[in-house]
Amino acid sequence: MHTYKNCNLCPRECKINRTRGQKGYCRETAQLRISDIGAHFGEEPPISGTNGSGTIFFTGCSLKCCYCQNYQISFNGFGIPYTCERVAKDIKELIFTYDIHNVNFVTPDHFFPHTIKIVELLRKADISLPILYNMSGYQKVDSIKALDEYADIYMPDFKYADRKLAKELSNAEDYPDRALESLIEMVRQKGFLDSFVEDKPIASKGVLVRHLILPEQVQNSKDVLTTLFIEFGKDIPISLMSQYNPPAMLINNDDIFRRFLGRRITLEEFNDVYEHALSLDFTNMLVQFPQDFVSKKDQTDFSPDFREEKPFRGNR
Repeated sequence: MHTYKNCNLCPRECKINRTRGQKGYCRETAQLRISDIGAHFGEEPPISGTNGSGTIFFTGCSLKCCYCQNYQISFNGFGIPYTCERVAKDIKELIFTYDIHNVNFVTPDHFFPHTIKIVELLRKADISLPILYNMSGYQKVDSIKALDEYADIYMPDFKYADRKLAKELSNAEDYPDRALESLIEMVRQKGFLDSFVEDKPIASKGVLVRHLILPEQVQNSKDVLTTLFIEFGKDIPISLMSQYNPPAMLINNDDIFRRFLGRRITLEEFNDVYEHALSLDFTNMLVQFPQDFVSKKDQTDFSPDFREEKPFRGNR
């Protein structure tokens, strides 16, 4: 855990000593904190399958998008202290109760050393479930290289091709470069998600890239898809998401809220992006169509409440 003494795990490179109680940009010390561990059924079909994905939601975040649906844990610090041993124990219970398909580390960047320890404990206990790193895309190549022997599946976001938008919404103007560099390393390590390559229902290895369409940012989405096509070709597995829902936290940011983030995306916006994806002829694309929830005003299953025992309403 010496990495926390001069922390440079993420591109922010705070270089503070988190072992002495200091907090980095992620707003976390070296004390592992977790907001929820459970079987999650709302991930993509090759990840959730029928038995669920064993998700571990880490408190804090190194990116902090202003529209984060998980703002209770990324901004508000909701979570409690854990030991790696307790995490491993809870995962074993999920395996016994649900027979989960994988272990899913959600936004783990600022706790990478702890995740490695957890994987070592699971292997020592002869648990060989695929280990999934579910991340924002804002990672350092060196950090991804350090995960090579511990990760089986990478599921990063690719949020922005527009540097100005990345700066405004996530205070990370270098996001497009960092996301592409780290994604190249992920694909080098694991290849494309094997559920597509081998035509099987549940993934065990590889990379799946997520992109969330934002209101009034159609061109950014098109540019992200074009970047992925140019760099990786039409076979790169992509999850195109339309679930954006204005979080309660964002309402306090009047300027951005009024300008474009205060609503869901429209069908026209989705169709514009989707048609661009089809024009690029992606062969391995999962699509979240908005028709079922784009006009609803109540909370959807994609907007969790981590104060509840089961934060996601769609979970069992």
